[in-house]
This record gives sequence, structure tokens and C-alpha cells, in this order.
Amino acid sequence: MSSRRVPVSRRDRPAKPPLSRAGAVAAALRIMQEEGLERVTMRRLAAELDTGPASLYVYVHNMAELHGAILDELLTALPVVDPADVGERWRGELVGLLTGYTQLLLGQPSLARSVLALRPSGANYVRLVDTLLGLMHVGGVPVAQAAWGVDLLLQHGTATAAEHGVRDEAVDAQAEQDAFVEALNDAADGDCPNIARARNELFSGTGAQRLAWMFDVLITGISTVALPAPAAGSERS
Repeated sequence: MSSRRVPVSRRDRPAKPPLSRAGAVAAALRIMQEEGLERVTMRRLAAELDTGPASLYVYVHNMAELHGAILDELLTALPVVDPADVGERWRGELVGLLTGYTQLLLGQPSLARSVLALRPSGANYVRLVDTLLGLMHVGGVPVAQAAWGVDLLLQHGTATAAEHGVRDEAVDAQAEQDAFVEALNDAADGDCPNIARARNELFSGTGAQRLAWMFDVLITGISTVALPAPAAGSERS
């Protein structure tokens, strides 16, 4: 008597989870953190999700949108600030939030470079813009100046992170920095009297101190410098 054949399933792995935008963004973020943003391609992401690249375009239309979505996911790490509760602490809260945004991108310099050319529109980015505007409103910054200034503040943070990333990745970055410091230190007092006067301060302070100071300077300028009058026959958009 022959033994009964035991059926064997053809399924050699669990059922695939359904595709979603949130799942695609989470996978892209994981690849970026483990392997770098340059490895986040539609082909690599499709392989991670066990699907075809064409299937992903239903959820993210292009790489720019995907990078913006990755940024939006990272922004969940920023503290939640309610402008209505800060009172006189508005400037410190504003500087702190902008510093946190910049430090977040300092950890992902390739993303910072990409964001420079993007117009992020995710829910968390929109909330960040609203919070920055709210903090400036509490501080008495005129609405129009705050509206123009918020772009300047975020652009400065993004550009700072991108610049530091380029320096960190450059093979000769430290040698170039050392040569620059040496050139300023060796500049003759008679030829460069202004460098001589500021020599002890040119490289003073920590990175965090300089970043906070730069934001404070920008906020002061946004608060006090009025917008230019619109040209005759034109309207501000």
C-alpha cells in the first residue's frame, strides 16, 4: 500500500503586504538611513517592496515627490510647538525649531541638497511653516514680512545643511579648511588690517552657537526691515 502524498504549498513566503504610499515612503526612508539617498531609486525601492517599479508610480509620481515625502516623514521628529503657549519665549522657540530642522538635515546632507531644489508640500512641512509664521506673529512681526521671511529662514537652514554635507564628503575638505585658516592667520597686519582686528574671532564659537546666532540675526532683520513698495501698477502675489 503506497503512502499518501502530503500536499506541499507552492507559496514559499508569506503573502505580500498591500502596497501603499506610507509603506513606500517608510521603505525609502529605511534605505536612505542604511545605504544613503543615492541608493533610493524606484528600482531599488520596488525590490525592497517585492513589486515592479511601475507599480510605485501609483503612489509617488517621481523621485522629487519621494524625496519630499521622506523629508515630511523625518519632520515628525521635530518638537510640537503651539505658538499660543510661548508668550515672550517666541524668539527662543523659533530659533530652537529652526535649529532642530537644520540639525535634522545635517544628518542627511544628500536629502538637504535635494530639498534645496524642491517645493515640499507634505502635511508636516506645511505644519512647520504654519508654526514658524505663528511664532513670528506672537513676536509682533508684521504679517507680510513674516510671510517673506519664512522662506528665507527655511532656505538658510536647508542650505547650511547641504553646504556642511558637501564639505564633509569632500576628500580634501579638511586640508582646504586648514589652508584657509592658515592664510587668514598669516595675513600681514599692514596689508589686511580688518582681518587683523577680527583674527581672534573669525573662527570662535561652536557650530551650534553660530547656527543659533545666524537665525537670530535673520529673525531680527525680518522683524525690522519693511518690504519694498510694490511697483506702480503691480500687486504683491
